[in-house]
Amino acid sequence: MTTLRQRKGSKGKEPSPAAELQSQQHNCCSEHHPEKILHGDWSWGAIIWTSVGWSVSVGLGLLCCIYVATLHENDLWFSNIKEVEREISFRTECGLYYSYYKQMLHAPSIQEGLKELIHDNLTESKRTINLLQRMNIYQEVFLSVLYRLLPIQSYLEPVYFYIYTVFSLQAVYVIALYLTAWLLSGSWLAGALTGVWYILNRVDTTRVEFTISLRENWSLPFLALQVTAITCYLRPQLTTLQQVMVWLMYVTTFCFCLTWQFNQFILLVQALVIYTLDCGDFLTTTQVTTLYLVQVSSLLSVWFLQFCNSMILGSLVWCSLSSLAHLLIHFLSIFLFFFFSSYAHYLVICPLFHNTLRPSYPPLQLRSDEHIFKFTKSKFALGPTRDFDASLYLCEEAFGLLPLDTLERLASTLLLYPYVLTLLLLCGMLVMTQQEHCLILLLLLFLPRMKYIWTGHMCAVAAYGVCGTELWTVLLSLRLVRYVVPVVMIGFLYYKFWPKLMEELSELREFYDPDTVELMTWISTKTPKQAVFAGSMQLLAGIKLCTGRVLTNHPHYEDKDLRERTRQVYQVYARRSPEEVYDILKAIGADYVVLENSICYERRHRRGCRLRDLLDLANGHIMDGPGENDPDLVPATHPRFCDAIKTDAAAYNALFTRTFQNKTFHVYRLKKKRKKNTKGSSEPSVTQ
Repeated sequence: MTTLRQRKGSKGKEPSPAAELQSQQHNCCSEHHPEKILHGDWSWGAIIWTSVGWSVSVGLGLLCCIYVATLHENDLWFSNIKEVEREISFRTECGLYYSYYKQMLHAPSIQEGLKELIHDNLTESKRTINLLQRMNIYQEVFLSVLYRLLPIQSYLEPVYFYIYTVFSLQAVYVIALYLTAWLLSGSWLAGALTGVWYILNRVDTTRVEFTISLRENWSLPFLALQVTAITCYLRPQLTTLQQVMVWLMYVTTFCFCLTWQFNQFILLVQALVIYTLDCGDFLTTTQVTTLYLVQVSSLLSVWFLQFCNSMILGSLVWCSLSSLAHLLIHFLSIFLFFFFSSYAHYLVICPLFHNTLRPSYPPLQLRSDEHIFKFTKSKFALGPTRDFDASLYLCEEAFGLLPLDTLERLASTLLLYPYVLTLLLLCGMLVMTQQEHCLILLLLLFLPRMKYIWTGHMCAVAAYGVCGTELWTVLLSLRLVRYVVPVVMIGFLYYKFWPKLMEELSELREFYDPDTVELMTWISTKTPKQAVFAGSMQLLAGIKLCTGRVLTNHPHYEDKDLRERTRQVYQVYARRSPEEVYDILKAIGADYVVLENSICYERRHRRGCRLRDLLDLANGHIMDGPGENDPDLVPATHPRFCDAIKTDAAAYNALFTRTFQNKTFHVYRLKKKRKKNTKGSSEPSVTQ
């Protein structure tokens, strides 16, 4: 919670039609196209024009970085609040990810820190897991090592080093989009328009200022860089930099995959587009092979670093590339045959590669990401609607239908209209080349969370439409117009939105969540360091970050056993007997359970989407409140646990002891059971 406040004082083939069209596009571009210098055009005009373009790109990138950093500071007064408040501000899974950065910094050495992450027994009670395998946290590891090695500890706090790095990646994101638009259109004015649109549409292009640690904030800048590298690689006559672009594509794809667990779905879209372009003869054999090799090598590199994570080799994108992978392994085996003098060595090495790299199971049998397929089936009414995991996603706004106000906002900044027009014109000229945007657009309509991928590249495509030589040649046969129009649009956007930006930056808020601060302080000072806490996924992430206590479950949902454990823990908000809840919590090693009024008496979601409703449906019970229920649902035999325990009834007091409470949270300690001494006793005997 935050409140407003005023601060004091402050293929080898003949040239395809697509190749001919690309060649025509290259010839009609402006005289100062960016690769002119790369081909040796060192005239003063080219140097100055290109230098101005690069300077504008860096300026817009820095402006975006400063903008989101200022919004973050203004919203929380981050520089003035206490350390525990700063950590609480890392909401939900953001706190979980940041906790590993903090853990690495507090470790006696880098080696000890890595060992703790590989053999972690604090994140899930009664389990030892490899965090580097399960989660995409190499960025936290890298930053913590960098912070320990650099001589900056005396004047830069660890938290600022972390958040400034994430904000700086926004600058990289804007610069990458800028360069893509520049390469497409031949004018850096398109890049400038792209950067302006990205900043003005911040609500729909990024949410980094309040979800700093989310994996997408780390990965999307690398995706944008990858698209820039691919755009440059596919340009005709740019032979001098093609090898460099191949390596850049690999590095950016690798970083994108390493920093986000959902990379496989974006790469799947790219693989489908590459395949379609290949079928349409729009790409040469060399280009197609290179692009596939980049994807394969990047995935294999990440698979290796993540200790052979099964989700990678079992992903849909890997299965689509598996035939190519087997082909590569075959050629590698031939090479090894000539390299090794002993035929026995050859036989040993070949099975090793085949057995290691070949996916031995179809993706639908993976237990780790089956919730994604269940969600997809439920989304399109192809599967059960009462599945707890699928419903948990379906009831979140981010996974609903795209709100209409999104399109209204995009239209108000003049972004939507040129984007739609450009897409239609390009579809008429080269249908296949726009399939990636169409696929992404389809995902966007059904998954609004995907908009943060779409809108950034939308800015680049729309700017290309405004500034591209080819489109203006088709429409008006006027080259000068493509320079005048973007300047006029930027001037209009400045006049319309600059006052609003200044007003937004002048709004000062302060982080204010005293109940959570009180809870974290109590846990840190009044409970054993090895105490195990059960509760909601979101709250437990904060408990781990702020107190270092052991958790029963957490928000990283890409594990079958963890999802089942989470559903069991959430029975504290269902209609279950105290004995059932006690046995569930004790079985997973919980010492304390934290109950939240905001969940027990939730009103944010509609009936049928409240957490207690999802639990009732999964348990076959009738839901609370007025409304229809399915005929097979039955009334529960017990009251709702989170509410009934507050009555201090004997059945609850015999098993649980209230140790902390405020307006928001109630914490109960689980008592230890003793063997029954009295024959026929109706209640278990417990010790305090």
